[in-house]
Amino acid sequence: MIEKLYKLKKLQTDQKLMQKGQLMSKINHVDDEIMFTENKINTTSVQKYGAISDFAVLAIHKNTMKSHIYKLEEEKKTLNQQLEIVIRELIEFQKETEQYSYILEEEKRENIKRLLLIEEEASSEYMQSKYING
Repeated sequence: MIEKLYKLKKLQTDQKLMQKGQLMSKINHVDDEIMFTENKINTTSVQKYGAISDFAVLAIHKNTMKSHIYKLEEEKKTLNQQLEIVIRELIEFQKETEQYSYILEEEKRENIKRLLLIEEEASSEYMQSKYING
């Protein structure tokens, strides 16, 4: 039973590690998109002697990109919160996995001790029978 629990917790830990990796990948993607959009804001321009409407369109475009950055930053906050939850769950699963691993090791040691005692009794009985019959 303990071995099944150990395997379950190990599987859950591996799943949380994969989920953590996916969240970190999404966060990196959002960071890249924020950087790309900020770069576009800084490099977008109009012709030097363009119409006034060009400046209005440019202002609208920059405001749209700033709004996009704001949405990305909100998404990043949400992803970071999810990442924190996954990390806490991961730590709990790792603790439980270690506990079950320790219990399994203790069971193995107890089984070895029992086997050694059984062998010792068998050899002791053998020696007694040899001594008595001898």
